[in-house]
Amino acid sequence: MSARFARLARRFKAEIDLYRAVLKDPRTPRLARWLLGAAVAYALSPIDLIPDFVPVLGHLDDLLVLPVLVWLAVRVIPKEVMTEHRARMKSGLAGEGGAHP
Repeated sequence: MSARFARLARRFKAEIDLYRAVLKDPRTPRLARWLLGAAVAYALSPIDLIPDFVPVLGHLDDLLVLPVLVWLAVRVIPKEVMTEHRARMKSGLAGEGGAHP
């Protein structure tokens, strides 16, 4: 179970690094930047649509709102930008500038 959790944590970190690199790319549309920014702000904000102390529903809104914002942002980003940055992440070049040359 802990190996599975470790893989999940690595994948989550890799996705965050990918989105960070994509946000730095000048080809990324402004709408995608706003949507990802909204997702981060919502995740870090102490204010929720449904307070977390409400059983089940309190955390369910987090599980729905955040993925939807990220999904919408990824849909707006050109496929070639995502493909290029995913390839960079796999080859280990993500730390070298991140933006399109």
